[in-house]
Amino acid sequence: MRAGAVAAGTTLMMLLMSSPALALTRDDGDDPGPGLSAIDTIGLYVVAPIALFVIIAGLVMLLDKSKKQA
Repeated sequence: MRAGAVAAGTTLMMLLMSSPALALTRDDGDDPGPGLSAIDTIGLYVVAPIALFVIIAGLVMLLDKSKKQA
């Protein structure tokens, strides 16, 4: 109980102490690229990891050389 309270308090203090307003000021040499559209974002962060997982799982199952016990 005490460890959970310490962890929650530490996390809360870190969140309160960090200032997201500093992200609005641009630094020298900062050159952000063009933004992603909604379709690009979904493709990059949802479809691509799922496809990569399916490909890796398929290769593991296809190349599994262990003998199945009947």
